[in-house]
Amino acid sequence: MMQWRAGEVVGQVREWPGAVELRVALEDGVDEVRGLAYTTVTGAPAVGERVLLNASALLRGLGTGGLAFVVARADRLPPDPAPGAGHIVKARYTPVQQMLLAVDEQDSPHHEALRDADDLAGTPVVVADLHSALPAVVAGVRSARPDARVAYVMTDGGALPAAFSRAVAGLREAGVLAATLTVGQAFGGDHEAVTVHTGLLAARHVVGADVVVVAQGPGNVGTGTTWGYSGVAAAEALHAADVLGGRGVASLRVAGADARERHRGISHHSRTAYGRALLAPADVPVTTLPDAGLDALVRRQLDELVASARTRLTAVEVPVTGLREALEESPVPLSTMGRGLSDDPAPFLAAAAAGAYAATVSSRP
Repeated sequence: MMQWRAGEVVGQVREWPGAVELRVALEDGVDEVRGLAYTTVTGAPAVGERVLLNASALLRGLGTGGLAFVVARADRLPPDPAPGAGHIVKARYTPVQQMLLAVDEQDSPHHEALRDADDLAGTPVVVADLHSALPAVVAGVRSARPDARVAYVMTDGGALPAAFSRAVAGLREAGVLAATLTVGQAFGGDHEAVTVHTGLLAARHVVGADVVVVAQGPGNVGTGTTWGYSGVAAAEALHAADVLGGRGVASLRVAGADARERHRGISHHSRTAYGRALLAPADVPVTTLPDAGLDALVRRQLDELVASARTRLTAVEVPVTGLREALEESPVPLSTMGRGLSDDPAPFLAAAAAGAYAATVSSRP
């Protein structure tokens, strides 16, 4: 159930494209919380305004970054957006549903380019379980091919608004990410698309991407069960890449510092998605990890994964030379499960290896 709170904006913490983080004093006169407003939904509340908040996840201590979310400005409506031709509704049948112009719908200027599009022509599609892999994959691409155009297809397994991701905002600002395409119920990218399939096709035929990265938005969902985690959709993204003639690249979720045994080395999330749910061929890049024991474990697990997969997985060795340096030069901070590059380099090196490999097999000159 949703837990509502009301309060007054007393300050602004920071802002980035599509979002503003606020300090909100609750009406109980005791508590102050951090509230996030999506400016395309509510506009930007000013200091002194009364706002209504969804505080459910914050009060439960769930992974929303310690934030409540602004649902509405109690005494002021944001202006209507400029009239638009879009009629694709996302976050459908919720009070905050958005009506958007999808890149593939009839009123889109790109509809003709996509109407009969059916081929990625070998474009490499890197699929990752966690959103936190995105900056590392991009760093790997740039280490091998600095001029490559990279597009990000954001699926709806985690956060729905692209504006929640400061990583995406930072990568776009730095000019290392050509575009974000939000698919399914996700919204707020540079382009909207109805499905992963049309998102992939738009990445190639509209954005002109050399490499496409597919991952859910921030906020992986997991239940501690074999199949109850949102990252299982990585297999479905690889299916889409395969049926459209792309080259699927499965980025491994690897950890050396996670205390949970099921995530040590190659996470069971990758082993399940790529070893059991995947029904299409894919390349699986691997690189040398600085911890020799962890490196041996990952290679042993990868051998088992390839042997047990229901379809053809191809392990690919990627030289580690230059990957750490590329990661250290990332324009946005690297963090996964609360750990940075110095705490646990393994997840970032594994993702960077996937990006570097994809850059070398790009179908474009």
